Amino acid sequence: MFSSAVGRFRLLALAEAVSWAGLLIGMFFKYVVVGNEIGVKVFGPVHGAVFVGYVLVTLMLAHRWDRKTLLLGLVASIPPFGTVVFERWASRTGRLDERNEVQTAND
Repeated sequence: MFSSAVGRFRLLALAEAVSWAGLLIGMFFKYVVVGNEIGVKVFGPVHGAVFVGYVLVTLMLAHRWDRKTLLLGLVASIPPFGTVVFERWASRTGRLDERNEVQTAND
């Protein structure tokens, strides 16, 4: 999975969504339930690191995509769970086809 940019993209798209969920839960506990900041202190930096990783791996795939697709991939990192929606769409439409990556590398 880590050997290709597509594999890293898929993993980080899912990780970004999971870290978003953790951060949202942490914020819920901080502001609604108990006023405890531990969830935000843990998931804030985790989400930040995964977010940066997702943006970087998305930019690594820029050579495969047109500008509109690249922009959608980057914008998908902003709303919660948008990266998973974008990854599913990109897979379904062939934008994450690993055979294209190998073919492009051989050209």
